[in-house]
Amino acid sequence: MTSLPEDPPSPISEDDRDTAVRRLQEAYTEGHISYEEMDERLHQVLTAKTHSELVPALASLPEENAGTTSTIAAVSGRIQRRGAWRVPRILKVESALGRVHLDLSRAVIEHPVVDIELQLGTGRAKITVPRDAIVDVEDLRTGWKDPLYKTRRRSRPGGPRIRISGTMGLGRLKIRHAR
Repeated sequence: MTSLPEDPPSPISEDDRDTAVRRLQEAYTEGHISYEEMDERLHQVLTAKTHSELVPALASLPEENAGTTSTIAAVSGRIQRRGAWRVPRILKVESALGRVHLDLSRAVIEHPVVDIELQLGTGRAKITVPRDAIVDVEDLRTGWKDPLYKTRRRSRPGGPRIRISGTMGLGRLKIRHAR
C-alpha cells in the first residue's frame, strides 16, 4: 500500500504575519496572555516560514472578529471623521439632513475590503480615499445627482477596495483620492 503524497507546506505572506502580530498584541492588551507569553509567541510568528508554524503561536487566542460593523448616525448637523481613525470592515452612515465628510486618507484600514453603506436624505457627502484605493460605487442609488468620481489612471496594486452602497436622496456624493 502506497501513501498519498503530502501537500507542500504553504509559505506565509507578510499580510499573514502582520495579522498574527496584531492578534497577539490585541490578546495581550485585552489580558488574554501575559507579556512573557506574547514575547515568546511574537518570536514564533516572526520566525515562522509556513502556516503550520503559525498555528502554535496563535493557539488558545480568542477568535478574530471577522467583520466589525459600526454605525454613525445624525438627524441633522455634520458627520465628520478624519485623521488617524480606525475604519471598521462595514461602516454605516445615516443622516437625514446634514453633511457627511469621511477622510480615509490617514485612517487605519485593516481590512482589504471596506463597505460603506450610506443612507442619506438631503445634504452633501464627501469621501476622501487613500491614493491606492480602488473605489466601487455600482451599488449606490442616487435620487437626484450622480456621484462625482474620477477613477485614478495609475493605481498601485495592493490598496484597499472601498465599496460604497446605499441610497442618497437630494444630496450629492463627491469622492476623491488623497494627494
